[in-house]
Amino acid sequence: MARKLLLEHINVPGINTLAVYREKGGYRAVEKALKTLTPEEIVEEVKKSGLRGRGGAGFPTGMKWSFLAKPEGVPRYLVCNGDESEPGTFKDRYLMTHIPHALIEGMIVSSFALGANTSYIYVRGEMMPQIRILERAIEEAKAAGWLGKNILGTGYDLELYVQPGGGAYICGEETALLESLEGKRGNPRIKPPFPAIAGLYGCPTVVNNVESIAAVVPIINDGGDEYAKIGIGRSTGTKLISASGNLVKPGVYEIELGLPVEEFIYSDEYCGGIANGKRLKATVAGGSSVPVLPANLTLKYANGDPRLMSYESLSEGGFATGTMMGSGGFIAFDEDQCMVRNTWNFARFYHHESCGQCSPCREGTGWMEKILHKLEHGHGTSADIDLLWDVQRKIEGNTICPLGDAAAWPVASAIRHFRDEFEWHVKEPMKSQSTNYGLANYANPIEKVVVAEEK
Repeated sequence: MARKLLLEHINVPGINTLAVYREKGGYRAVEKALKTLTPEEIVEEVKKSGLRGRGGAGFPTGMKWSFLAKPEGVPRYLVCNGDESEPGTFKDRYLMTHIPHALIEGMIVSSFALGANTSYIYVRGEMMPQIRILERAIEEAKAAGWLGKNILGTGYDLELYVQPGGGAYICGEETALLESLEGKRGNPRIKPPFPAIAGLYGCPTVVNNVESIAAVVPIINDGGDEYAKIGIGRSTGTKLISASGNLVKPGVYEIELGLPVEEFIYSDEYCGGIANGKRLKATVAGGSSVPVLPANLTLKYANGDPRLMSYESLSEGGFATGTMMGSGGFIAFDEDQCMVRNTWNFARFYHHESCGQCSPCREGTGWMEKILHKLEHGHGTSADIDLLWDVQRKIEGNTICPLGDAAAWPVASAIRHFRDEFEWHVKEPMKSQSTNYGLANYANPIEKVVVAEEK
């Protein structure tokens, strides 16, 4: 069995309450951090752990903390990004629902390390049950002396607030989140200045994902060096994976980074294989914004070596034959799924969620949705496939925030790996309305995919 750091006690009755969480060792990290460690020592432990941001970018957390400006007389803020809006991703919601005190404990330790006396948990507006759970947990923690004035008699003060978001995907981008938190429209800011210099209310701010902050607790309890022993290479520790799609056992799994992708999909300990005895056609490994991969490249590199669940392994081969870990939203598609329809569905989402600030994203996402609608509904031409490729290429890298890239990458990878399915929709417009293209060569030897790429 894989080691569990965040979900070890997930099935203990009442673990969402302070009493049971304390029985299972909760808030030991707060006691250790506030009574025996300095803020600088905590940052150093997080650096040694090798923890990387679990929200999608994978930037080293300790390094991000070390960038925080510390001008005299200016408040600093820690903001937890709980605006989990990536299609296919639901691990943060799971954590906030079942073990809210793990996040609160991580917020206390992290706020102390950063010198923040006021911190916020920004949660997607549609997650009202989770917002209520967190508010109750904060009340419990404050009543027990874990929050408020002079925590544990150490002289450290911290007020923690939960802020509902407005229900916009764009507010998952850290600067748009800060704009929303300030009561403004959630539009991304131009960087620099970065939030570490001028963030919330113009003050130094660190924005971290829910899972990233919760992971600070085992790092402080066990030490950064011990945490770094888990995983593989620069992908240290454990990672929460939101598994969905055509799987026997969809759900949230905590894996040790470095687990073979094939084992994650097919072993009984995790997803249990593809549902209904079907064959795997494709996967989205890290949420809807990462490139989709055909089955053969999901399980193995282009050279035939096994692919692993790690930041480096998933990205091996670049976008030609690889993808990204992203937020850990793992979606599996079986042989009966239509990749054109799936790509159109993703494009609809990104068109709807574009804030409209940047022309390439505002106009390009709309174009992509319209072209994919034509192709999916039997009205497309071969020229539309080329136009779709051209539009996504002009979006990528030309916007203030990564939403444009997030919209372009799934489209580019779908055409790159499944162009024959797009062309079939053009050649067989009537048949494509009632029949799916099927598995074709997507689970067969990798050479076929390489030939398609060279073409």
